[in-house]
Amino acid sequence: MAVPSPGLPARVRIHEVGARDGLQNEKAVVPTAVKAEFVRRLADAGLTTIEATSFVHPDWVPQLADAEQLFPLVSDLDVALPVLVPNERGLDRALSLGARRVAVFISATESFAKANLNRTVDEALAMSEPVVARAKEQGVHVRGYLSMCFGDPWEGAVPVDQVVRVCRALLDLGCDELSLGDTIGVATPGHVRALLTALNEQGVPTGALGVHFHDTYGQALANTLAALQHGVTTVDASAGGLGGCPYAKSATGNLATEDLVWMLRGLGIDTGVDLGRLVATSEWMAGQLGRPSPSRTVRALGTTTQPHKEQ
Repeated sequence: MAVPSPGLPARVRIHEVGARDGLQNEKAVVPTAVKAEFVRRLADAGLTTIEATSFVHPDWVPQLADAEQLFPLVSDLDVALPVLVPNERGLDRALSLGARRVAVFISATESFAKANLNRTVDEALAMSEPVVARAKEQGVHVRGYLSMCFGDPWEGAVPVDQVVRVCRALLDLGCDELSLGDTIGVATPGHVRALLTALNEQGVPTGALGVHFHDTYGQALANTLAALQHGVTTVDASAGGLGGCPYAKSATGNLATEDLVWMLRGLGIDTGVDLGRLVATSEWMAGQLGRPSPSRTVRALGTTTQPHKEQ
């Protein structure tokens, strides 16, 4: 039963990351045709922003080495298909295939910047500068991913002002939106509100922000609700709860899209997503991967578990 809560947005845009962030953490390489079918099924379920792949060097993320083969198989879909581009070479590859939405990624901490990109934070920003500039010259939408916004496995808790500095730098480069990543899942609602408030105080508008929570400590939905109460309307999620982070071993799965949709529906917030089709899609992908989905909603509503009538 939908029971709206005052002060929440009427609609939330789900930025679906399962096909990229989810599958890049798999030990086995998923066939290109299966990835394409996954994206198509997600679009059929009503998701309008589906992160398709990443144009990184195959040695970095071998699971996504087929970006050139995959993107043409889904580019006809009438949905936004953002792709990650770590550098100008990645941007060239993406633009050559007609990508109109790209994302760069930066860490808020020096330790993770070193582990992920083998650069300092400022060096990573400098590497992203020409990528963002060239993309904007082509009229391409640019998202800036910021990892380790709340905690770092080497450095511990991350100071809010440190995160704000890098967010401000990404916006100054020309990014259209930012995704605040809780890469190892240590955030709690008060920390989320504090960061969002600090960003606003430094001139970063809430409308330019999305949130990306991992469920390591079971806080992803609580953190999402805190962000919604602050006015955030873009939430990253991964169908079936797929994903983690290959460079941060303590990170577990992303917030499951089904769990997010269940909560949003209960709050009377529109997403445009058909939950039944989404659950079926995640069950299908779980079958392809040979293991059950970690999403609680998939387990509750799926046909391979005890029957449960959707309310």
